[in-house]
Amino acid sequence: MSNPTLDEATKEKLEAAAFRALVAHLRQRTDVQNIDMMNLAGFCRNCLSRWYREAAEAQGIALPDPQAREIIYGMPYKEWQAQYQTPATPDQLAKMNESKSGH
Repeated sequence: MSNPTLDEATKEKLEAAAFRALVAHLRQRTDVQNIDMMNLAGFCRNCLSRWYREAAEAQGIALPDPQAREIIYGMPYKEWQAQYQTPATPDQLAKMNESKSGH
């Protein structure tokens, strides 16, 4: 099967839809801890919010980190942390330190 030829506008719409689906999925999976995402995939919700902020800045839009995080988390970050974040285990921290993922 060959890849369809997509014009840039269609490609951008599909990418945006995929991004929205990823954000919705992560909002539902509050059981998945950021440290586990970092250890397994090398990125987390905070990375997504930073990339979102950087994309806004590239378009000349000032978007503070707390606002970008709220877009990704669906609520203020501190609220998400209080409700869903669990303390990192020694094993999780060791894996993160080994990966040197830059977090």
